[in-house]
Amino acid sequence: MNSSTPEQLVAVTVEDTIATITLTRPTKRNALSLRVVEQLRVAFDTLPDTVRVAILAGEGEHFCAGLDLSELTETTTAEGVQHSFKWYEAFSKIQFGRVPVVCVMQGAVVGGGLELASSAHVRVADETTYFGLPEGQRGIFLGGGGSVRVSKLIGFSRVTEMMLTGHVVNASEGLAINLTHYVTPKGQAMDKARELARKIAGNAPLSNFAITQALPLIAEQPMSHGLLTEALMASITQGAPEAKERVNAFLEKRAAKVSLS
Repeated sequence: MNSSTPEQLVAVTVEDTIATITLTRPTKRNALSLRVVEQLRVAFDTLPDTVRVAILAGEGEHFCAGLDLSELTETTTAEGVQHSFKWYEAFSKIQFGRVPVVCVMQGAVVGGGLELASSAHVRVADETTYFGLPEGQRGIFLGGGGSVRVSKLIGFSRVTEMMLTGHVVNASEGLAINLTHYVTPKGQAMDKARELARKIAGNAPLSNFAITQALPLIAEQPMSHGLLTEALMASITQGAPEAKERVNAFLEKRAAKVSLS
């Protein structure tokens, strides 16, 4: 590799309408340095227009073991704040970007790794996955948005307990408390993620956009505001030509009905 060329720590591949964005630092258990975070930001910010859904994954036995702690050794308070804001910017590109994101998890999903996973819209874990928030034992605090995003997933009381005690959550417990939506046998999470990504890519893009952008806002709004936001989004989406065609297809029995299968 040319010494002037930055090391590739995030790989992007595109197949049809699905992009796969992979952390490629397996010898470090895909720990998140600022260079990794910046490459994630660029990857999600520059997805081709043809992409309708993204899969976020980690190479090797672990999805992501969290913050690269070597970056904290000489950090000043001001630098620490800026460090967090760089993470916020990158993770916002995931949660509030153009396309829905499915996260594939295995092994460690710890600290910053859990903060990263919580920015995705759908999470798939295999049975080797474990979740942890060891910041209390490290003498630090969440700094990548986890106090907000993870707390919204499982409640601040569970986050408090995990951080205070170092409680490590396995895949099945993670499913029960909403850290993941699916658990697969070892090595099968990516297959499940691709299956889900194909379903998501088949949705109307405007519906996907409304789901990923409006639902988080509605959750934060008073009921009267949320209902108005919902009504506006419903009107906008159903007025789109693609929506009219899909509704007509259902009415004319050209589209499958909802079923348990």
